[in-house]
Amino acid sequence: MFRPKIPTMPQPTGLVTPPAVIEPPAVTPVVLAPQPAPVTPAPSRPAVRFTPGTVLALVGGGTAVVLVVGAVLVSMLLAVAITAASVAVCAVVLRSLFSRR
Repeated sequence: MFRPKIPTMPQPTGLVTPPAVIEPPAVTPVVLAPQPAPVTPAPSRPAVRFTPGTVLALVGGGTAVVLVVGAVLVSMLLAVAITAASVAVCAVVLRSLFSRR
């Protein structure tokens, strides 16, 4: 029961044919034409220029995003803390009810 059984390789039955011989295809050399020199593309649009108004808008938008994300994370943390405190109070009340017997 505890000894491993080593499987034996079954012998082929019936007609056995040798594997077919596959010859590799002939290799033909390819002559490569010289490649033309790479052409640098012209810039499709001018460089981006920031005016003081756009910089102020970007800073204001970034500040608003940070404040909103911070408020959402703080509210989630507060919800978890309130839930944990209420579960702890329920556990204390249940423990005191069951220990009086």
